Amino acid sequence: MDAISAKQTGQHFEDLLTVAGIIHRGALSIATGRQCRLPAKYAFSFAGAAPSAHRQTSRTRWTSLAILLTCLLPASLPAQQSADKKQDNSKVLVARTGNFAKDIPVAVTANANYVIGPEDLLDISVWKEPDLTRTVPVRPDGKISLPLLNDVQAAGQTPTQLATHVTESLKRYVTDPQVTVIVTAINSQRIYLLGEVTRAGAYPLLPGMTVLQALSSAGGLTQYAHSQKIYVLREGNGGPTKASFNYKDFLKGRNPEQNVVLKVGDTIVVP
Repeated sequence: MDAISAKQTGQHFEDLLTVAGIIHRGALSIATGRQCRLPAKYAFSFAGAAPSAHRQTSRTRWTSLAILLTCLLPASLPAQQSADKKQDNSKVLVARTGNFAKDIPVAVTANANYVIGPEDLLDISVWKEPDLTRTVPVRPDGKISLPLLNDVQAAGQTPTQLATHVTESLKRYVTDPQVTVIVTAINSQRIYLLGEVTRAGAYPLLPGMTVLQALSSAGGLTQYAHSQKIYVLREGNGGPTKASFNYKDFLKGRNPEQNVVLKVGDTIVVP
């Protein structure tokens, strides 16, 4: 509500209150027989009426005014309250929109240091630009295809770095672009679990994942597993290496160093 409307509404409400006071004084004057003096603004004449008729007419008119005011006051109050509510809601909406625009992160991911790789699935969104927002896979050559920018190198960058790169590239076409990058599927960095685990197969390698965490991701060991003979196969420049993991010993607090942090391509074998 603007200042003029607010002033008019306030004046209207004050007038109603003034009339209420006048009606109250008028009703008292009828009951007591005393004269009621009205402000010139609200005065009206009963000239020409006989004393008894004057009193009866006055009583009728005061009663009518009281009924009218009773109808007007409730209608006025909700209108004022409704206007105030609309004003408050518009302020909240503007504040939220403003804060949302300022608070959009440059990149969102479970781990800001994660390095994007081929076959990862990325959610690229540009605020207020739905035509530029889409989910894209990282191709085997490490690139993604985006509107206006064509091919963009994604592999080898963190989500934050990629978001910054896309933001800078879009500035030629979009005013103040706000870009969010989310890794929705990690397919480039995998480990493999074989043998007596509940769900054998390939699993995404999460940052800092250990042997025990990988076994947990696969649903744990089956009842037939030889938990003392688990090992990790890792490819290296000099050929594959084999590292033992004794599950029972680890649970007893022995040989904690066997619970190594896994690397891309590691294979855990549970005999």
